[in-house]
Amino acid sequence: MRRRSSAETLDRRIRVAPSSIHGQGCFARIGFEPGDPIGTFEGMEVAEDGPHVLWVYDAERDLLTGRRGTNVLRWLNHSDDPNAEFDGFELYARLAIAIGSEITIDYGAGSS
Repeated sequence: MRRRSSAETLDRRIRVAPSSIHGQGCFARIGFEPGDPIGTFEGMEVAEDGPHVLWVYDAERDLLTGRRGTNVLRWLNHSDDPNAEFDGFELYARLAIAIGSEITIDYGAGSS
């Protein structure tokens, strides 16, 4: 039996489609409850800011790490009232997210 890659699993949970917020966005293919894991922001580590870069502060190592997104999570849009949030590079539902709803984060919220 073939194991599913994390990208295949994420693609079963999220789809990318035009967003009323900005350009493209991530939309739920399944419902999520608060605290449910959504997926991992994957990509190459980078030292400079740019499009689709997520910065995470690691307090234990006192280090800021950036990743340039390569999976569908790079299309997350900002909301002042987001329904998801990152813990490191792992994305979790902050609120209940219905099937078909856009998944949003707060670009200004710190991630630890």
